[in-house]
Amino acid sequence: MQKDFGDPAVTRIREAAEAADWAGVRDGLTAHPEAADRSWLLWAVGDTAGVERWIHDAVEAEPDPALPLLVAGARYISWGWEARTGARAADVSREQFEVFHERLRQAEEWLYRAAELEPSWVSPWHFLQVSGRGLQVGPVVARRRFEAVVRRAPFHLRAHQQQLQQVCKKWGGSHEEMHAFARGAMLAAPQGSPLGQLVALAHIEHWLSLDDGPDGEYMRRPETAASLLEAAERSVLHPDAEPGSGLVQVCNSFALAFSLAGAKEPARRCFELTRDTVTEFPWNYVDADPVAAYSRHRSSVGA
Repeated sequence: MQKDFGDPAVTRIREAAEAADWAGVRDGLTAHPEAADRSWLLWAVGDTAGVERWIHDAVEAEPDPALPLLVAGARYISWGWEARTGARAADVSREQFEVFHERLRQAEEWLYRAAELEPSWVSPWHFLQVSGRGLQVGPVVARRRFEAVVRRAPFHLRAHQQQLQQVCKKWGGSHEEMHAFARGAMLAAPQGSPLGQLVALAHIEHWLSLDDGPDGEYMRRPETAASLLEAAERSVLHPDAEPGSGLVQVCNSFALAFSLAGAKEPARRCFELTRDTVTEFPWNYVDADPVAAYSRHRSSVGA
């Protein structure tokens, strides 16, 4: 399993964050402007343990504080979810929820300040999507935050992934709304856009919501395979497929979805496109060990 999507820029910025090297983090982020979508880098920093111990000093010391405010917000979101854990809500204690919400509220304060300082930036609104779902701001506010992103970056992959989660049944939406959103976003995007991934993720989410037996039946339906193939041919299998870190995760998502659907030939093609780079998501949906899940499903389709 290659770390950081096999992207050396992600590795460098994560290592700078681990070393409490604000100058290295700042340089890594400014080398990838908002227009180039630096959310992958921000998530790498936000997911790094210990950033919460030094980012406050960076906010105070930086003459132009929007960037450290953004990093602080990203870290407190990840740190909040760490406190909550991935357990079902019924299995999360009151104390865990209190810490979770406290960290998310602090993140929102910083993110709104960053958005005010840099009105053209996409990232504050993208991270507000994540904190908003944790704080259960409701579908209207969540939609406004999503729209704030797409006004600035119409085909922002991670913002669309977050909105897909927002309309999932498990977050108060429905299967119908989720599939309609996924396909509509795919069709609105240019050929080769990674937004075709939303269709694969919607089918995976639907599969996860079903009991053993009906879940396999759902994925093996001819219309499921047809939907996946249409989406793949408009995204990862299209000659104009957009390169970058996001594409690796998209290929992994299609590889999982096709293997669950028993569509071996397109599954093999998608596994080949991953070039043995295993992303934690979506394989962590099926196994605590993403590499084991990847290997098992790849073998099942003869890749």
